[in-house]
Amino acid sequence: MPSSSSSSSSSSSSSSSFLIVLLCCYHALITIIPCALGDPRTTEAALLCSNIIISPPVRRDFISNFWDALSSMTPLVSNQKFAALHKGSQNATVYAFSECMKDLSKPDCDVCFSESKTKILRCSPFQRGTIGGRLFLDGCYMRYDHKNFFNDSSVSGEDKTVCGTKDFGGDRSVYKANAMELVRNLSLEAQKKNNVWFFHVGSVNHRNVSVYGLAQCWKFVNGSGCKTCLDEAVTRIESCASKEEGRVLSVGCYLRYSSNKFYNDNSSNVVVPFGKQGHSNLPLIVAASSSSLALLLIVVTVSFFVRMNILKQRRERRKFGALLETVNQSKLNMSYEVLEQATNYFNVSNKLGEGGTGSVYKGVLPDGKIVAIKRLSFITTQWADHFFNEVNLISGIQHKNLVKLLGCSITGPESLLVYEYVPNGSLSDHLCGLYFTYSNVFDIVFVIYFFNKSEGLNWEVRHKILLGTAEGLAYLHEESQMRIIHRDIKLGNVLLDENFTPKIADFGLVRLFPEDNSHLSTTIAGTLGYMAPEYVILGKLTEKADVYSFGVLAIEIVSGKKIRSIVQNSISLLHEVWNLYETKKVCEIVDLSLEGNYPAEEACKLLKIGLLCAQASPELRPSMSQVVKMIKDNNHEQISEPTQPPFLNRCSGEFSRSILDAEDSFNAGSYAHHHSSVYNTSENLTQPLYISNRSSEYFSA
Repeated sequence: MPSSSSSSSSSSSSSSSFLIVLLCCYHALITIIPCALGDPRTTEAALLCSNIIISPPVRRDFISNFWDALSSMTPLVSNQKFAALHKGSQNATVYAFSECMKDLSKPDCDVCFSESKTKILRCSPFQRGTIGGRLFLDGCYMRYDHKNFFNDSSVSGEDKTVCGTKDFGGDRSVYKANAMELVRNLSLEAQKKNNVWFFHVGSVNHRNVSVYGLAQCWKFVNGSGCKTCLDEAVTRIESCASKEEGRVLSVGCYLRYSSNKFYNDNSSNVVVPFGKQGHSNLPLIVAASSSSLALLLIVVTVSFFVRMNILKQRRERRKFGALLETVNQSKLNMSYEVLEQATNYFNVSNKLGEGGTGSVYKGVLPDGKIVAIKRLSFITTQWADHFFNEVNLISGIQHKNLVKLLGCSITGPESLLVYEYVPNGSLSDHLCGLYFTYSNVFDIVFVIYFFNKSEGLNWEVRHKILLGTAEGLAYLHEESQMRIIHRDIKLGNVLLDENFTPKIADFGLVRLFPEDNSHLSTTIAGTLGYMAPEYVILGKLTEKADVYSFGVLAIEIVSGKKIRSIVQNSISLLHEVWNLYETKKVCEIVDLSLEGNYPAEEACKLLKIGLLCAQASPELRPSMSQVVKMIKDNNHEQISEPTQPPFLNRCSGEFSRSILDAEDSFNAGSYAHHHSSVYNTSENLTQPLYISNRSSEYFSA
């Protein structure tokens, strides 16, 4: 094992060193050698989306065919720099086309195509079922539609002229004349019968005023169609001729000119200059004769990053494809229109909560069943992660202490998740979270507030909530077919039904735990104050991270205070419980709203269990099945003694400087914040690690 580890470490170090050398060489080369590298030209010229929506009965099939078309085009474009195909039949047919400019290299083409697949989604084919869209990047073109457009070369009203924003700074009359001479020559050369590419690039220089241009007809256009399209494009582009650049974006061709040279000279097509040239080819000759080793380093470096981008895109496609297949094949698939009507078209009066990933609404299905409908937005890959976790991982899990996922919809303007309705909201709504001050003025006010907010949470209910939550977690960790880590156990994610039975909710952050792994290394996501130290600092994730969160939760439930509570001398709630435990006074922290109506020995036991779960070392924390046994067991003496919680200095009880330094280095963007509340409130408290900036949440919308 040591040798294997050493070898792996050495290999990783060697790979990193090699990449650093490549990057350094690349930087030196582009600084010293004036050679022009390839440019995928991913600048967006125009995105033209249809205003027609596919009919609801065929929307699901249309979306499936659209995704299938995108996936099928990828290898074709990679191999031949264009793709033309159709998927599906009848009203759900999707016709799709993509082509790179002929002067782009294959790696640049791959990059441009990858970018276009992302940007075309802004036409909302998934959310609204838009039946068509055309995307023009300066390096490639993509189109999808419900109708066959492969015979179109120019369609009135569908072509677009895009002029630059700046006027040419020199002699405009000369520049305009040069630009028009250039585009006419480009059009003639591109449409010649012996030009099998239907493509041409070139430049014109008269009176020391240069202009550069490109003309290309799309692959499905024949010779006569190419002529028609480019002739019309030349006429249309004249309106831009006094501007620095202009483009005509047609269904059958693309024409562009610019005062700057934008195309690549390493194309297999001959670059024919028109008129007198005003520049020397010497830099190109010098670049072409550069060291073969230097060029190899550049190619390897660029290829590395291109490859990483392509692999990322493929992973995203596979993830969404798996999600779509899961939804289509499951019994969970529900009609968007039915769910929309169930919420009275998402009427604000039915809103239960709102947050970073969407909103939650109360709904009534046609059969009279009351449900909670979570409305998600399809914006980033985090949406796919969240949706996939809820549908694919949790749909098959049934337990009395887990919120049931009843259905979902992926074919409407927003993606929807449908849960069982839990009428008593979250545990966060029933705990005040304020801490008693020793001011004579405010004592009475705070006591009244505690009593009002904690009404209904007597000792028996609190014990029931803790035991049920522990049983739900034990099921996820040890009893379900898959080992599952929740990652976000907190007051807001424990919901209460009409009998105050706890239900663990929000599985958007869950992670599967492979049987042969001791831990997972993952991006940090969760709620500050509930996250275990080894997870916060090292990204090391095991079931013991959930155990830590449960320990914090147990202390909150027994004390009636939230972990974000700022107490005297700015110490944390966990810190105070530990201090009281060390002085044999831990029962003093029990919620005063209980008015002494609780078994003191049992309350102390639950606080002790909370401290056991919240120990700094994950190895010392019990498993959730052991926690369940301890809660049920009446023999308090068999419970082992807890050790000091994390982040505390043994002498003063203050936060460790090293931990604070580590926290300061965290990227706040790595945390998954939701900000959802039944009452649409928000609170922002700042205290390192033990303070959550969440308000009470319903399904953590």
